[in-house]
Amino acid sequence: MREEVFEHAGMSLRILLPRAADELLDEEAFEKDERMPYWAELWPSAKALARWLLDQPGFAPGMRVIELGCGVGLPSLTLQSRGVNVLASDYNDDALLFARANAHRNGLGELNTAMLDWRQPRAELGVFDLVLAADVLYEQRNALMLAELLPCIMAPGGRFVLADPGRRHLPHFQEIMQCDGWQEMQLAELPEIQQLSTGLATSRIRVAAYEKAHRR
Repeated sequence: MREEVFEHAGMSLRILLPRAADELLDEEAFEKDERMPYWAELWPSAKALARWLLDQPGFAPGMRVIELGCGVGLPSLTLQSRGVNVLASDYNDDALLFARANAHRNGLGELNTAMLDWRQPRAELGVFDLVLAADVLYEQRNALMLAELLPCIMAPGGRFVLADPGRRHLPHFQEIMQCDGWQEMQLAELPEIQQLSTGLATSRIRVAAYEKAHRR
């Protein structure tokens, strides 16, 4: 195991991660569904989204929030630390195990988690006022699946917030959303420094909101 420390706005979280993501590659899962262990890294977009969430002045009491593709759970943990009712969801059971462990590790109690296949959302999940995701457009198929999922899980008047590092499938997602009647608004562009094998690299993370356009 390894640990990364996230610090921002007076908040400090110790995030437990697997030793190496490539050691978790499951050939059977990949053959069946091209599933890769992307969840096992703390990506710059997750850090940027967590920072943006901590910088918000407040959240409405009783607001229901879900994080899609939560991985080890950093954005969800930042919300839980502020008393927000958040559900951390992922398509990988091991990711949810680490997210729950990180909640306990940081004294945040039980983190609500759910296994979620975007292609088959369960009705019992209900709907959410705020839907969050960080760096989930790394495959082309994710753009269409995400666009089809959002109307199923979003409450009327809800908002989707996406943190993206400039994935090449983002324009495809934006086009689908615009055609489906969503309005996009850029909220922030945040720099994140990442340690690579070749040295330090800076990513610029775009945080944007999507809301259903009101029709007259």
